Amino acid sequence: MATSTPTRDAYASPPREPRKEPPSERRQLWRSRLWRFDDKASPYAYIAPFFLVFGAFGLYPLLYTGWIALHRVEMTGLDSMEWVGWENFDKILHDPEFWTSVSNTFLIGVISTVPQLLVALGLAHLLNYRLRASTFWRTVILTPYATSVASAALVFALVFRADGGLLNWTLGLVGFDPVNWANGHWTSKLAISIIVIWRWTGYNALIYLAAMQAVPNDLYEAASLDGASRWQQFRKVTIPSLRPTILFTIAISTIGSMQLFGEPLLLEGGALGATGGNENQYETLSIYLYNYGWNLGHLGPAAAVAWAMLALLLIIAAANWFIGRFVRKSAV
Repeated sequence: MATSTPTRDAYASPPREPRKEPPSERRQLWRSRLWRFDDKASPYAYIAPFFLVFGAFGLYPLLYTGWIALHRVEMTGLDSMEWVGWENFDKILHDPEFWTSVSNTFLIGVISTVPQLLVALGLAHLLNYRLRASTFWRTVILTPYATSVASAALVFALVFRADGGLLNWTLGLVGFDPVNWANGHWTSKLAISIIVIWRWTGYNALIYLAAMQAVPNDLYEAASLDGASRWQQFRKVTIPSLRPTILFTIAISTIGSMQLFGEPLLLEGGALGATGGNENQYETLSIYLYNYGWNLGHLGPAAAVAWAMLALLLIIAAANWFIGRFVRKSAV
């Protein structure tokens, strides 16, 4: 049986080829798509370096430290890790030396932070007025901040030496007996606090000065027309305007006091400095962590101390947030 092959109708129009867009229209469409992609992706590309650096040098070490805190790891055997769970945390929480370091850190923080911020506030108030060579004085008060911790601590270690120290020599001139600053429970904390105050007062003063210069002059002019003195203007205008800045410096100074390491380590130096004194009288949390990690070589408890410090910092940050929220509500 013969079959016929279907043929196209002679009157049917030939199939149309797909319409090609002119090169200019395709180029314009491609540029439009590229522009939309760039508009959406560029912000993420700009902030990506920060998150990459933070992930590599911040988040990963933090998580890895938490992992080590759950294991028994020795400095001499980093490849062998034994799971112990919460044993390291239980060990440091039941160690009286840990709570001694916590109290020392808190006391040194209070002794150094309160005078430091008060003096910084006074210096900023003086610099806020028109003084001759104001740039020179601002540079002078910032000079201690530019000094390294090691240099400042070593110089003050010579000042607070029990035998032949500059401070004891000065006390001898006015008839006082020499003081063993490093071995006293309160004198050692006072010596470390003086180092901290000397280094950070100028830094906080410039922060306060910048905040003071942002206060509108109209407020001072209105207070002056009402007969307010400079002291009254400072109390009624300057201080209320600086409340957020003061809370910020309190939080930053408190966090800095939690990380005190160079000052107590170099106050006496050697084995005594590395243990926070002969009776741990000025041992801070950083020194306590250093002892576990480097002197004893127990990395598990040292990592647990690091996470305990993080927990304390989070508590301080939460307290600062609640206080700031209460201050803002009371100011309304």
